[in-house]
Amino acid sequence: MTHQENAPLSVTPGAIRFNTDSMKLEYFRIGSEGGSTSSYAGIGTLAAGEWVQITTDSPDIQTGGTRGVIVCGRDHTDIDYVNISSTGNAIVFGTATDDYEGFALSSRTRGVFGGTLPGYSTTMKYITISSTGGDTTFGDMTVARRSMGSCANSTRGVLMGGLASVSPNYAGSDVIDYITIASTGDAVDFGDLYQGAGNMTGGGWASSTRGVHLCGVTGTTPTTSSTNNIQYVTISTLGNAADFGDATSTTENRGACSNSVRGIHGNSGSPVSNIDYGTIATLGDLVEFGDLTRDNSYIGATASSTRGIFAGGGPDVDTIDYVQIMSTGNAIDFGNLTNARRLAMGISNGHGGLG
Repeated sequence: MTHQENAPLSVTPGAIRFNTDSMKLEYFRIGSEGGSTSSYAGIGTLAAGEWVQITTDSPDIQTGGTRGVIVCGRDHTDIDYVNISSTGNAIVFGTATDDYEGFALSSRTRGVFGGTLPGYSTTMKYITISSTGGDTTFGDMTVARRSMGSCANSTRGVLMGGLASVSPNYAGSDVIDYITIASTGDAVDFGDLYQGAGNMTGGGWASSTRGVHLCGVTGTTPTTSSTNNIQYVTISTLGNAADFGDATSTTENRGACSNSVRGIHGNSGSPVSNIDYGTIATLGDLVEFGDLTRDNSYIGATASSTRGIFAGGGPDVDTIDYVQIMSTGNAIDFGNLTNARRLAMGISNGHGGLG
């Protein structure tokens, strides 16, 4: 049976299989929100269940807890890190070779990022999350662009949309690429967004099976417009994105992160920035979660299995906020980055796509 998101009802929760695509053992679980097997019969928009990778590794083994890495930003090459389960100021990780502000994604061991302004380079770089230091060349994207949505599971990273250089204008791209994170090399065509969109700067949601792209800006200058559209793909397959639902507003450049069940989405508003959330295994519009500690946009975000953090923002600030993903309520101060910046990108070794 090929790897798929909605498994047939004959599969018993707890069943184990070997996935020949990822070369990993997986177990089958019913819908991530809990409940009886009958409540996950694939009726309406609710997924029947999903195959989840069995792992003998963990962020606690690697880094003493989930490590969040905040990468670059406009006019910044700094890379910082924090332990997401604690609070406190960020620590210097290293320095990137350029001021990337395109996409960032990660497996449990490696973070990959790319996309520059100016220049719209196709270059992708990687770091080893459990260490510190600079970046190393990974390969090239299929199309030069920046400010993308992105997501990953334990084996594959997906780069979605972005602002592509189409002289003399900058258009919301519909390109979706993918990479195999454990290797190095050039990205490969995955499919297309159903609506091209950019100005997402690295954000996205993921479970082990599904990746979600949120909002952005569409069209070509001077006729661009912000969108509240949310789109999703099945990470292990190839193909075009499908409609997920709508966010509560159309403001672009918002931080997004998730655990394996729920995604959260920073949302620029006034007088403070509100946060949306949605359930990855379902389809539908987002719901209000709470507020960030300040009115903010151009935010970097990443998550552990329990907590999401939002870092930096515009105008350039050094604040880091956190929320408990499975609750609702206002964000709390976490600490500060090593320097103020906007359009930074977040990765971790314990986000939702890692199970």
